[in-house]
Amino acid sequence: MPVAIIINPISGGARPDVARARAELARSIVDTHGDLAEVFVTERAGHARELAKAAIARGARLVMAWGGDGTINEVASALAFGDVPLGIVPAGSGNGLARELGIDPHPQRAIADALRAEPRPLDAGQIEDRLFVNLAGVGFDAYVAARFNAPGNRRRGLLGYAAISLRAVAAYESTRYRISADAGAMTESRAVLVTIANSAQFGNGARIAPGARVDDGQLDLVVVEERSRLATLVQLPRLFDGNMARVPGCSIRQVREVVIEADLPMTFHVDGEPVSGGTRLRARVRPGALRVCVKPATRA
Repeated sequence: MPVAIIINPISGGARPDVARARAELARSIVDTHGDLAEVFVTERAGHARELAKAAIARGARLVMAWGGDGTINEVASALAFGDVPLGIVPAGSGNGLARELGIDPHPQRAIADALRAEPRPLDAGQIEDRLFVNLAGVGFDAYVAARFNAPGNRRRGLLGYAAISLRAVAAYESTRYRISADAGAMTESRAVLVTIANSAQFGNGARIAPGARVDDGQLDLVVVEERSRLATLVQLPRLFDGNMARVPGCSIRQVREVVIEADLPMTFHVDGEPVSGGTRLRARVRPGALRVCVKPATRA
């Protein structure tokens, strides 16, 4: 049974011409392991999902996503609720899910580890009709995601994302949301962001939900209220020391379902990819929706 590797040639700010080198490396490692490699390079948004579905139909025993959280999301969405496991070769701007799973950042090791690993269950989240495996949300991070993924943005990678984020700090206007979790009472809050976390971090060590686990059957709901923009900036280092819960105006709780409402249609993101939504969004956990191949010793 073949192993499919789906490569995003520009993930993490890489040049399109790196695709050939990535493909040759993937074939070499899979061949050395004794498997048959099928290597594909994406050409457009949504292509990774199509390639993954086709690989499943051809009988692939494992499908690997080589790219960032967006590429992983597309492949995972095709594999969800099925028997074919997911492998991850991190190559994005932040690699939030890969970091949380302890996946080796070196491609050759990540591929070799996935080939040897036994599949383990991985939860997913669902917001409206879109699955996510790392994070979803509305507010500041969705605002940045929309600008980072805009057709006119040519600055990819971590530096490009950081530059857009810094500009957005001044330009972004917080929104008043009405939020209900697990069919409880609805509360109202003017928030900088509302994050629904399956995993703990945005990426690059920025842990928005330090207690989140990818296999606990729950999501972590993080609401950061707007106090002042200066106060928000002062508290940003908390993202990197595991103390987001200590930020004034920040609340974190575990939920299985959440409803978010606003007066105007909301842009939300799924694993960093922006989506246009309505004035009401419903998100829920999908326990064990995926199987993922990572090193057995990895703790998530």
